[in-house]
Amino acid sequence: MAKKCMTYREMRRKYPTRVRNRCTRCGRPRGYIRRFGLCRICFRELALEGKIPGVVKSSW
Repeated sequence: MAKKCMTYREMRRKYPTRVRNRCTRCGRPRGYIRRFGLCRICFRELALEGKIPGVVKSSW
């Protein structure tokens, strides 16, 4: 319901060029990683589970 409300709110904007990048999984607007289309929290969860190919935890 909340996602539906947000998408409707963005559709009826005064300035249609102002688009906010949102996480595809949870809809969070902040901490967005453009390359993966996820927020930092969802990215970390999926990376630790090994569901994002090519992402490896680093340590040095």
